[in-house]
Amino acid sequence: MYSTETHQNLLSRIPAVTGRPLGDWLKAVDEGPSLTRCEEKIAWLSREYGISYGYAKALVHEHGLRRAAARMSM
Repeated sequence: MYSTETHQNLLSRIPAVTGRPLGDWLKAVDEGPSLTRCEEKIAWLSREYGISYGYAKALVHEHGLRRAAARMSM
């Protein structure tokens, strides 16, 4: 992975680059196909929505971080 700062910079640029808010993208990952491997999810996002590998990777990583945080708070 890359640094936390790089990750946050990528996430902050996603709405401007894609025209969709981050929440919409995280929902798309959540509601997308039941892929188990990160690389599969990244490839699916890139193919399905035409976003770059770097942004797709940042979205999948953020989705995983938020799911883990939600599980920890239960």
